[in-house]
Amino acid sequence: MLASLAIEDGIAPAQRRFAMFGIALAVLLSVLDYTVVNVAMPTIARSIHCTDSAAIWILNAYQLVTLIALLPVAALGDKIGHARICRIGLVLFVLASVLCARSHSLPELAAARALQGLGGACILGVNAALLRHIYPAAMLGRAIALNGFVIGLGVALGPTIAAAVLATSSWPFLFYINLPLGGAALWFAFTALPATPRRPKSFDYLSTLLLACAIGPLVIGGDRFAHTSSPTLSLALLGGGTVSFVLLVLRQLGRPEPLLPIDLLARGGFAAAFFTSFTAFVASNFFIIAMPFALMSVMHRGPVATGLLITPWPLALMLVAPFVGRLADRYPAELLSSIGLCITASGFLLLRLMPANPGDFDIAWRIFIAGAGFGLFQPPNNKAMLIAAPHTRTGGASGMISVARLFGQTIGGMLVALTLSLAHPAPTRTCLTFATASALLAASISVLRPRGAKLS
Repeated sequence: MLASLAIEDGIAPAQRRFAMFGIALAVLLSVLDYTVVNVAMPTIARSIHCTDSAAIWILNAYQLVTLIALLPVAALGDKIGHARICRIGLVLFVLASVLCARSHSLPELAAARALQGLGGACILGVNAALLRHIYPAAMLGRAIALNGFVIGLGVALGPTIAAAVLATSSWPFLFYINLPLGGAALWFAFTALPATPRRPKSFDYLSTLLLACAIGPLVIGGDRFAHTSSPTLSLALLGGGTVSFVLLVLRQLGRPEPLLPIDLLARGGFAAAFFTSFTAFVASNFFIIAMPFALMSVMHRGPVATGLLITPWPLALMLVAPFVGRLADRYPAELLSSIGLCITASGFLLLRLMPANPGDFDIAWRIFIAGAGFGLFQPPNNKAMLIAAPHTRTGGASGMISVARLFGQTIGGMLVALTLSLAHPAPTRTCLTFATASALLAASISVLRPRGAKLS
């Protein structure tokens, strides 16, 4: 009875603040690292003497391992405790940061980034589950919104930190700066995170292998298909990944707590929230990836101006977060998320309809509108995913929140690559058209979701 009350009502306010600070530092660490490396990738490529096309594996190794590991580490969180998984992730992340900084070749750096991706998966895979244990049900929306604020902060600070480090030092210090932040996050993780429930159960190693054999070939094959004119190997990878995925689904059928949470996807409210999130992140990547090309190639902005003009997106996420958190605890997700996605679609459409030579302010306020809508969509939708899952499946629900985001971004990136190569003479405008349509599709999925989800 006491354990149940602890889960429902969260932890004491004083302890809650320290625990949330530890989670925020861990999330900021993983988000900052990704955005910093994204900006610095051309510099790193020149230093380790690899081509720009090969250097993409500095990013892909991290993202691919994170995507593969999210669901297994979420399942392990249910077994050994979500707080313990977060601590393990932080240790791996800090260790991998040192290995990244000391790498001298692309294979070394890609391997270290893969280990960093595993650490990132441990942090992100249990992040939402920890929030559900730390905060009472009535404040869960505010907790998720605060988490969104931290993510927006990481996205906004990343380019600035990368520019400052590269202007004063060499690229390995992009990874060395993770050590003090990671050390602080580890201190709070060990001293402030509550002991979360553990449930003895066997770990499904075969399903984990099938998951890796499905996601890896599907992502690599899809990426190759978008970038190469020789589709034979790409189609073979896509075929092999599809077979592995089918075998994985067949293995999960009838299991009480499957690694691939098809039991959660069978719940209408959870499935609607998941596919709303997936489609929304496809839409966001149509914008995020294509917009810099539009600014630099079509609107003739320099790299610095382009970075500044993209900043209203994360800035809007940060400014909206304090308000949407309270709204998410009072109003249903089908209302807030649908309105937010319609606002985002309006922002994308306004960008699509801009005149040929817009001023900086004309670009910035449109991006701000799109970002504000996205900030309104996320917290209530993520809360809807959490409360649609029973407490015994909190780990799986937490992992699926990150899977929806990363998988949507991955598919969106592939579709952007195809659009940029095939849609002429205005590929970036076509990407904004698809961004608008995808956001409206996500809003449609959201508004049609089942009403009245309660904490299970």
